[in-house]
Amino acid sequence: MDDPLAGVLTLTGVGAAAAQARSSVDALLRHPALRRDAGRVAALSALRGAQASAALDGGDPDAVDDPVLQGALRVTAAVPELAQVWGRSPRQALARLHMLAARDLVSDADQLGRPRASADAVRLDQLLRLVTARTAAPGVVVAALVHGELLALRTFGIADGVVARAAERVVLVASGVDTKAVSVPEAGHLALERAYVPLAQAYAGGALDGVGAWIRQCAGAYARGAEVGLTLAEQVRTAASEAG
Repeated sequence: MDDPLAGVLTLTGVGAAAAQARSSVDALLRHPALRRDAGRVAALSALRGAQASAALDGGDPDAVDDPVLQGALRVTAAVPELAQVWGRSPRQALARLHMLAARDLVSDADQLGRPRASADAVRLDQLLRLVTARTAAPGVVVAALVHGELLALRTFGIADGVVARAAERVVLVASGVDTKAVSVPEAGHLALERAYVPLAQAYAGGALDGVGAWIRQCAGAYARGAEVGLTLAEQVRTAASEAG
């Protein structure tokens, strides 16, 4: 069977950017704090990621009652569980992510987890088949494509950005890139926010140079997110040392 992502891997700079991103996450996973306190680092990563994702969607990352932030907190907390679901049923995982992200943003509960009527069902089906197909593409590339496609599709019409970034995090965990869910890709995207929307739009346009630019952007965000994770891991190690 042909690799459906073979062409993507030939795009300028994609392979090198993906390798750099993976190297950065690997360095994080080797941090000594993860030997004993990976759960604590993961919890901090989920919190930081939720705050960054909420900010990117116009929420208030410092207001505990902000509905966008609350949704982002719920989805990042659910990532380890949904990473177990993703490989066999990405549609189910996406529906669950939307239910968590948009719970406080819709007046009609029937909207939760259901694509909007005008969503491109064919393109969504293609995406869901793609993510379960065998490919030689690195997990960071698949994560970037999932993120970009979900932003382009606006599948649900509400909380699509939070859902797209959460799905990206799910893919990074499920594909073995960030097995402990301790990097903070959302913080990387926030740090690179100036180019985030323009390159997402370029990706949605479908031109190969736009697709490549988006994947390189995401890879840069993953590297930045790994740096944030390293900072969190060091904080956890220092706290443990001081506690005796």
